[in-house]
Amino acid sequence: MKSGFKGNKSSLPAKLCLVCGREMTWRKRWAKNWDDVKYCSDACRAKKQSGGQADAGKKQ
Repeated sequence: MKSGFKGNKSSLPAKLCLVCGREMTWRKRWAKNWDDVKYCSDACRAKKQSGGQADAGKKQ
């Protein structure tokens, strides 16, 4: 990616949030860790973390 991007945003890469399924478009702040970005927000990150613990409690 060029640092001075001023073009069409539809040409940027995108991926889906693992929790809610929303599409996330590449952002400059994610440039260094785009492969590690999995969640669209802190709320989705919290749901994913608590979701795994809640499921473990239901099984017992």
